[in-house]
Amino acid sequence: MASAQEINNERFNAEAASWDTNLTTVESSNKAFEAIKRLVPAFSNGTSKNLDVLELGCGTGLLSIQIAPLVRSLVGVDTSDGMVNAFNSKIANLPNPSSANLAAVNTLLENADDVHVQGAAAALASRRGESGHNQPYRFDLILSHLTLHHIPDMPGILRVLYQCLRPGGMIALTDFEDFGEGAVLFHPEDKRPGVERHGIKRSEMQEIIDGVGFNTVRVETAFVLKKKVEVEKGKPEEEREFPFLLCLGERD
Repeated sequence: MASAQEINNERFNAEAASWDTNLTTVESSNKAFEAIKRLVPAFSNGTSKNLDVLELGCGTGLLSIQIAPLVRSLVGVDTSDGMVNAFNSKIANLPNPSSANLAAVNTLLENADDVHVQGAAAALASRRGESGHNQPYRFDLILSHLTLHHIPDMPGILRVLYQCLRPGGMIALTDFEDFGEGAVLFHPEDKRPGVERHGIKRSEMQEIIDGVGFNTVRVETAFVLKKKVEVEKGKPEEEREFPFLLCLGERD
C-alpha cells in the first residue's frame, strides 16, 4: 500500500506541468505573498534584503519567485520531482540564471543539516561572493504555503524549522483553516488521499508553535479565498469561502 508521501508525490508530479494555470492556486499564492509582506516586519521596515529564506513545500515557485527579489536568498524544498523541475525551469529562463538568488532542491526536510539544503545555501552564498562561511547554514525566515495540511507530524516539523533558524529568525506559514465540517470540501474527493488534515486548527497551531519554543507566537486570519467546490457528486459546483491562517513565531 502506497504511503501518503508516495501518493502526494505521484499527484504533484502529475500536476506540476499545469500547476501555474490553476487560477485558484495562483490567487492563493498571491494572497499569501501580500499577507507575508504585510505581517513580517522586515518587508515593511526596509530590512528584507538581509534575509536568507527557506521555503518548505515550494512547489513550482509561485510564492518563491515573488519573494526572491525582496530578499538576499531563497532556498525552496519540495519532495516532488515534477514541482522542483518546474521551479528550476523558471530559474533557467531568467535573464541571468547563473546569478539568481534562489534555488530549489528535492528533499524531505527532516533535520536542519540536510545536505541538499546546505549545498543549495552554500551555492547561493558563493554566487554572492561569500567564501569561508562557517557551516551549517541557517535562515532568517521560513515560509510555507499550503503545505502544513500534508504533514503528518506537526510538532516534529516545527522542531526542525526551529533548528533551521538563526537566533531572531521567524516562521511565516500559511494554510487553509480547519473551520469545521465544510473544510473537507477544499479538496475534491479524488484528491483527498494523502491529505493528512483538512486544514489547520488555529488553537492547535498556536499551542504547537509555542510548545516548540517559539516566541511572539501569532496565528491569525491572513485572507479568505473563494473557491468552487463539488458539494455533491453530479451536482453543479458551488463557490465557498475558505479562510487562510498565517502562523508566525520567532526564535530567540
